[in-house]
Amino acid sequence: MKHTLTAFLLLLTGFCFSQSKTEIYVIGNIHDSVPNYHPKILFEILDKVKPDIILHEVDSQGMKDYENGIKITENEIKASNAYLKKYPKTLRFAFDFEGRNQYRKDRGMVPTDNLSVKLIDSLYKAKQLAPSEVKIYENFNNLTKDLMKIAELAPENFNNATTDQLSGKRQNAQYSELLKIIEARPEFAKRFVVKPNGEKISYRDGFKLMSGFWDLRNQTMAKNIYKVAEAHPGKKIVVLTGFLHRYYILKELKRINDGKYVTKEFYD
Repeated sequence: MKHTLTAFLLLLTGFCFSQSKTEIYVIGNIHDSVPNYHPKILFEILDKVKPDIILHEVDSQGMKDYENGIKITENEIKASNAYLKKYPKTLRFAFDFEGRNQYRKDRGMVPTDNLSVKLIDSLYKAKQLAPSEVKIYENFNNLTKDLMKIAELAPENFNNATTDQLSGKRQNAQYSELLKIIEARPEFAKRFVVKPNGEKISYRDGFKLMSGFWDLRNQTMAKNIYKVAEAHPGKKIVVLTGFLHRYYILKELKRINDGKYVTKEFYD
């Protein structure tokens, strides 16, 4: 009887522990309102999950702007505001790389990243790319088109493992495969932009920096989510991010998890 009671108490303790473990829901979003995804749809998702904490893909200044009613344009903040109105005790925090926009501008990643892709597209249309480069660029475009089609569907379709895998392939095509073209061709070393400090940087060097920043930014976001989970044990946390970030954030959260949280889908 004593052993039975001990086993029961251990089981009950384990059950209570599992029930109180922090839950993290990483919800991939389309930032702009479209017929299949708009603030009302996201609000209904939030209202179903009922998070204690909502994390926004902005830095601290972006969060201040949100709180002061500035730049209230994206689906995430509109839905979040509606949720906060219904549940005033909800906590909200920023989780993005601090000063991300200025950081990219100061180092010349912006606008060299977009200018580099535009130059590849121009070379492609002019039939100046080598066959191997054509294959790389067409693969990048095809993956982008596939994701755009998925983005026209209900949110469950761009919040699942299959789309996460496709997003990972698309981002690798951009920041790893396109980089092969940029590093190989002289055009990208001969075109420059001027950074805010007056120094020049080539398209090639700027794009390389942006490729590295993709990893740094996502890894930093996952660490910031972890810090919130650590500071608020036993809470439900919703992470609102662009759906192209979702695969990377989930991968990192899995890697750094020391048993403090579980990740869940909003539709489970």
